[in-house]
Amino acid sequence: MSVQARYRLLYDEKDSFIFKLPFSKLSLLTVTLPLVAFLFCIIYSIIFNFESVNKTHCNVYNFLPSVSSAIGGYSPQKEVWTWAIFLHAVPRLCIPIMYFQYNSEALYPRAFSIMVVASFLNTVENIALIVLSFYTSSDNYPVHRRAFITFIICSELYMLLLVYLHTRYRKYLTEIDKVSLNLKKKLVFINIISILVATYCFIRHNSSCEDYVYSFFAFCEYIVVLTNMAFHMTAALDFKNRHLHIYKCGVCLSPR
Repeated sequence: MSVQARYRLLYDEKDSFIFKLPFSKLSLLTVTLPLVAFLFCIIYSIIFNFESVNKTHCNVYNFLPSVSSAIGGYSPQKEVWTWAIFLHAVPRLCIPIMYFQYNSEALYPRAFSIMVVASFLNTVENIALIVLSFYTSSDNYPVHRRAFITFIICSELYMLLLVYLHTRYRKYLTEIDKVSLNLKKKLVFINIISILVATYCFIRHNSSCEDYVYSFFAFCEYIVVLTNMAFHMTAALDFKNRHLHIYKCGVCLSPR
């Protein structure tokens, strides 16, 4: 008996059903919270904290703040970002479970071990995001730095694995599945290129101390963050016709 059938049985026999929610809407809401907070932090920092957020050890001119400086260095940016991450944390941590169930239905069984690894990476990515948001670079730089590195590594590996799984082991692809997969491929490509360019700019800034270089690094950081959010937002396409069913004893996805 499938997981979905077992949960239907619970609903029919034990009346354990609490409520259901369109998962596409939940996915959009989950990503919208940090997206709006991120844009607010960047814009507010540029308008009201321009000199301080753009200051680096080189004392050269820059016009864009780094992500860490914008979200964790000043108020109210720090509080807005922290609250956004706090509010979206629970549904975000549920998504790896939902994707594992979705992948179990959509992919061939021989991909099971890779699905487990992908779910683990997605979970660690989410936890690292929460940690780096609550331990900012100004509060605890060593913890923030380790969490940020963990987030980037797990994020990249997860995105690559998910694209690989749905390219190599997908049972069938509907038109909307094809759109979602193509979007994922493009976003992963842009994300990886942005990380490479950001790394180059960061090294060049620290070694040469040239004007604007750190700003280009910051811009590439923005692209990395936004493409990561957009990648996770494709869940709205993957789960377009699905509902999240909440039961007293668990959760599951259902096409109705």
